[in-house]
Amino acid sequence: MTDRWDPAAFKVRVDGVLRSYVDEEAGHLVAVDDALAPVAEQLRGAAGHGKRLRAAFCYWGWRAAGQPDDDALVRAAAAMELVHAAAIVHDDLIDDSPLRHGLPTAHVALEAVLARDGRRRPRAAARSLAMLVGDHLMALAGQLFAGSGLPAAYLARARGLWAELARELVAGECLEILHTGGRPDTGTSLKVVRYKTAKYTVEHPLLIGGLLAGAGPGLREAYSAYGLPLGEAFQLRDDLLGLFGDPERTGKAGLDDLRTHRPTALLAETWQAADASQRERLRGVLGRSDLDETHLREVRALMRELKAPQRVERMIGARVERATRALDSADTPPHARRVLYALAQQATDRIH
Repeated sequence: MTDRWDPAAFKVRVDGVLRSYVDEEAGHLVAVDDALAPVAEQLRGAAGHGKRLRAAFCYWGWRAAGQPDDDALVRAAAAMELVHAAAIVHDDLIDDSPLRHGLPTAHVALEAVLARDGRRRPRAAARSLAMLVGDHLMALAGQLFAGSGLPAAYLARARGLWAELARELVAGECLEILHTGGRPDTGTSLKVVRYKTAKYTVEHPLLIGGLLAGAGPGLREAYSAYGLPLGEAFQLRDDLLGLFGDPERTGKAGLDDLRTHRPTALLAETWQAADASQRERLRGVLGRSDLDETHLREVRALMRELKAPQRVERMIGARVERATRALDSADTPPHARRVLYALAQQATDRIH
């Protein structure tokens, strides 16, 4: 790959790595017993989607530190996508989400298979299987990273950060569970955003790529100054799309955040601006299992009335500005800086 950034070509490379690797691992599962075929299929499906942003940030953490294109590095970067796939399977299971990428989520798809086969209590069994699919994806991420072909000395530089990534991802997911259904609070929501999504989406992949490349402390500080606010902006955009996006384009159910009473910044900003009667209206919707499109339209109208989406848009804009400003003084090659600017826009100026 030259210095010209071609996101589509990069995605093809990463998809190829993941397809080959996960297909092989799925084959090993089926070789144990044919009954594991539905589990193997969900393993493949979970790893088969995505824009490959996390891999791209890892790749450019490497390139911005002055290293050339390298197939082994692309394999290591692809491992970031398996971390994401694991997180998605677990997240969908925790939230009991029905759709992801416009398709049934892992636990929903597995329940359909088990019910068709006449299994008693298919829901409970499917949820257990999906949990194990997510666990296995995280284990495979570590295996792919360690077996990427990079020198052992390079990999050793990133070992501690890999452990930190896993720890903080789990911490963020736990924080979301602990605060789900509670009083909406913007500060709490932003802390969940930071640990559940922001760090493993941008900052950690960048830093891992930089550590693999031997980046010094100054460059790593610039990566964090860019990556953390950008990762937060990414999730804030995702929260907006969750309620205001078109499910045909987002591939997710628009009512999920309301049904689960998830602690999003959008909900917190709405709550903060609402008066007593408006909060009562929100209480009548949040956490209900029987929500429909009428409820969604009502909540959207209330949020617009209180200008909560505009405030979240300002949060996104401020974070993107802070992230890109950090690049201005970063000691990186000009072409790498240009790509990181472009990736910042790709991560936050999206419609799905």
